[in-house]
Amino acid sequence: MSPEPLTLKRILVPIDFSDPATTALRQAAMLAGATGAEILLLYIIEPIAYPAELGVVVNLESDLEDRAQLELERLRDRYLSDYSHCQCLVEQGVPDVEILEAARRHAVDMIVLGTHGHSGFKHLLLGSTAERVVRAARCPVLTVHYPDD
Repeated sequence: MSPEPLTLKRILVPIDFSDPATTALRQAAMLAGATGAEILLLYIIEPIAYPAELGVVVNLESDLEDRAQLELERLRDRYLSDYSHCQCLVEQGVPDVEILEAARRHAVDMIVLGTHGHSGFKHLLLGSTAERVVRAARCPVLTVHYPDD
């Protein structure tokens, strides 16, 4: 019995505005163009710790969300201008957790994400969001390698 072919209706592309993420977006655009899938661009704002004793009330998270949304829309316009099936999403939290939650919540068929190509000590220090997503995702994950210069 052969497996059913993969049907792509929704592709999640986590974006951190790096070159690897842009490379992943280009790959996702090719897949979406061939299948008609919707692309979900996702940016995650990591929690910011700042001292409460500063005495200044700022709405930093809201400002970051607005800026991230604007940057995602610019990225969409630059790389997906011919493609109308695209949403820009901004979430707050730990990147791998939020990527997996967004994939579940939006019932995505595939996650396409760039990897920075860190290895050895850099990998130990920085960890790997891509690795954690690959291990825990319930859908296929396409990792797009970007060489570490």
